[in-house]
Parts: sequence; C-alpha cells; structure tokens
Amino acid sequence: MTTSAERRAPRTVEGVVARMRALGATLPPRDGVAVFNRVYLAVTEEVGRRLTDGYFQDPAATQDLDVRFAARYLAAVDAVAAGRRPSACWRPLFQLRRHPGVRPLQFALAGMNAHIGHDLALALVETCRERKAEPEGLEGDFDRVGTLLAGLEERIREDLMPGPDLLDVADPLTHLVGAWSLDKARGAAWAAFRALWGLRGLPELTEEFVERVDESVGLVGRFLLTPLPGAKLSANAPAQSSGSSTGTISS
Repeated sequence: MTTSAERRAPRTVEGVVARMRALGATLPPRDGVAVFNRVYLAVTEEVGRRLTDGYFQDPAATQDLDVRFAARYLAAVDAVAAGRRPSACWRPLFQLRRHPGVRPLQFALAGMNAHIGHDLALALVETCRERKAEPEGLEGDFDRVGTLLAGLEERIREDLMPGPDLLDVADPLTHLVGAWSLDKARGAAWAAFRALWGLRGLPELTEEFVERVDESVGLVGRFLLTPLPGAKLSANAPAQSSGSSTGTISS
C-alpha cells in the first residue's frame, strides 16, 4: 500500500525545492530541523540551477540521485511527524532540535552528517540499481556536486557562526565544528557506497553493514550536538528564510 508520504515524494529537483520551502514555512526559525532545512534548500537550489547549464555530464542521472537522496531526509521528517522513530543517524537532530544550548551551526552540521554519512551511500546504490548503471557512471558528477558544495560550505559556516566577529580559538564551538569535514564525509559515503555495491548479492551482510553505519553516524551526530557553554546567550537565531539562496542562508 502506498503511504501518504510516498504519494508526496517529489520526482524532480523542483519538487524537492517546493517541499523544502513548504516545510520551512511551518517550522520556527530557531528549530534545529529548520536550520538544516534552510542549508539543504540552498544546496538543492544550486544543484537545480546547474542541471540546465551544461555543468553536469549526465543531468538526468544527477537529478535522479538528488531526488532519491532528498527523499531520505523527507522520509525522516515524515516519520517524526507521524510519531515514528527515524533512522538512528537522524535521531540526535530531531531529539535536540529545540535545545537552547545548541547553536545553529551545530544543527546544520548534524543534519549534513546524518544525510551524507548514512543516506548518500544508499541513494547512490538505489540510483545505480534503478538506472542499471555502474558506480563509475556516477563518479564524475558526484565529484562535480562536491565542488559545488565546497564553494557553499564556507558561506554556510560563516552565515551560521554566532555573532559578527570570529570566534576565539578557545571557544568550544571552534573545536567542535572543526572536527567535522564535508569532504571527508563525502569520501566516506562513496567508500560505503562501493562496499554496498559489492555486497548487493548478500542481503544479510548488507543489512548489517547499513545498520552499523547508521548507528555510527548517529553517534557522531550526538557529539556534534553537544550543548555548549553560553550558547543560549550567543546564538542569535536566524530569521526565517524566504527560500532563496541568493542571500545569506541564515537571513
């Protein structure tokens, strides 16, 4: 039986953007999921723009992957809304989304950690399987998306840092966010994807591997969301985004 969430599942990047904008409009700006949603929306809008300008070698496959990838985040949102537990990788963000001691950048990184660390490898496997493609067929555009993200990551971090001045090197947030790397997370996701692709004929091993990755990513998320001293006073929560990524992510 098709669930209401599955009926709502977007089939294009434009559909994903519309769903994220609608979700953002329902969430308080200070909500941790809202913070991540704004970041993810900006990234998805940028990928959508590049689908039609010749940047990607295979725009159709890239869109397919992007939609399948986003569907896993949206499924976690729907699970929580329906009173169900999301995957272990997503639980820290949803459980601590309103904690006053967690800063906006922590929420953004925790969401990125969950989505890239766990969901990306599964979306890659699903895309290859459905398109009857080999991993090498996705690798070039996977790297091109990585280049786009590298350009956005610095702006994301700057927009969500608390206050206009650089943090003191002794600030716990400086050390916490410096310990997580987007590039390394994507590299680990690609390695997990290749491992899963090699295990695709062994369902029991595949299930165990996915479960272990899910739990490990969830543990990292817990660390990223460690409440920090003074966060309640220094975290100037961003106002609700208009849905455009042409301005700052947090504005």
